[in-house]
Amino acid sequence: MMFGKPVFLITDVLIFFLVFVIILFFAYAMRKPHLRKPWRQVVRSKAGVISIMVLMLYVCIGILDSMHFNPKVENSSKDGDIQYSGEIQSVFDLIVSDIRNSTEKTYSAPFAAYLFAKETVQLEDGTKIREHPRLTWGGAHLANPELEKGADILRLAITGLVKALVVWLVLMTLLCLLLSVRAKKSFFAVTKNIAKGASDIPWRTIAVTLAVLLAVILVGAEWAAKYHVLGTDKVGEDVLYQALKSIRTGVVIGTLTTLLMLPFAITLGIMAGYFRGWVDDVIQYLYTTLNSIPGVLLIAAAVLMLNVYMGKHAEDFASLTERADMRLLFLCLILGLTSWTGLCRLLRAETLKLREVDFVQAASAFGVGPTQTIFRHIMPNMMHIVLITIVLDFSGLVLAEAVLSYINIGVDPTMNSWGNMINSARLEMAREPVVWWSLAASLFFMFTMVLFANLFADVVRDALDPRIAKS
Repeated sequence: MMFGKPVFLITDVLIFFLVFVIILFFAYAMRKPHLRKPWRQVVRSKAGVISIMVLMLYVCIGILDSMHFNPKVENSSKDGDIQYSGEIQSVFDLIVSDIRNSTEKTYSAPFAAYLFAKETVQLEDGTKIREHPRLTWGGAHLANPELEKGADILRLAITGLVKALVVWLVLMTLLCLLLSVRAKKSFFAVTKNIAKGASDIPWRTIAVTLAVLLAVILVGAEWAAKYHVLGTDKVGEDVLYQALKSIRTGVVIGTLTTLLMLPFAITLGIMAGYFRGWVDDVIQYLYTTLNSIPGVLLIAAAVLMLNVYMGKHAEDFASLTERADMRLLFLCLILGLTSWTGLCRLLRAETLKLREVDFVQAASAFGVGPTQTIFRHIMPNMMHIVLITIVLDFSGLVLAEAVLSYINIGVDPTMNSWGNMINSARLEMAREPVVWWSLAASLFFMFTMVLFANLFADVVRDALDPRIAKS
């Protein structure tokens, strides 16, 4: 890697493996008409395309933050050998290096040019006064913040909007050219159809959503280059940087936990419903026993055991980042172990119903084996349940991480996460005046991610559920 020596954390490998599997699935689905049709319905939904675009923004940030490396040390050796720092950074850290390195002394409010609390400052004549000191980085380009800040923020916003407009026009021009070539129509005819919303795919909705996202990103980038858009925390770290870094933690918790629990839920649920008898009794006993254990206590016990292990084997972890990554992976394992029972019970009930329908009974009468019957007739008719549960569980798991980190049994305290931000905001909310921006930032980013994940789940359910009439 041109930035330094690549570092492969366990969760990084699993994330890219999951991305590879998803790409293979959609490549396979596009070649099968019965799979391609429902996903086309998802793309034709306005709510579906908006949700996809917002979630893809979150996923892209998570992927960029999963490309880790040890940066090169400048002029580190007289012999010319390249040496690397022990610090682990990501590609996303490079992209947002300005706000990453723009630390202050302590708290500062959003768009502030002064520290939040007063300090004793000694003047040139030796007298001491109490005042709000100027920030080292935020608003440092202003000579008189009280008079210039409002106009400067507006100027930066206009600059960001102009850049967003230029990028949007370039992208939409390329899109219209591509669609005109595919449809064998003129460029202006395609542009007119998009403007009227007459196209099969809601390109107008996509264009408006893209414009909004570009405006938010580029205006935010202009502001972040000069100010702390969401303020700073107790140690002076930019809150916007913390909130963006927390996206990877939310994506990892939501995706990897779901990936780990799916094999248990699908396999045991279908086996219990199809074979019934003693197989059903054993599986029911298993998930009933697991459900009888309070989930929070089980997670707390597992995390405490992991902390004891890592404390006794500190030499196995080369850095704090690897230690935090191991705890994150272990938290995914524990959440997966405790969250598969609900889907398993749901799939068992659906299998009990499906095994009595005519086409399954006919397959059994013609001598089709259980394995072929399950894969050909039962599993395809319950995939809508699996997919909708995956998306809904994703939202629940993101919220679960916030709750667990709030009570100090979640991810490592050194890792950026919305739960840790909310946990640290407890004391901040008790200050006078209140330091509210850390809590507000974490809640906003988490709310946006969960909201659009739920909207996407509704669209997927409507498209994949065979009992819902397709338009």
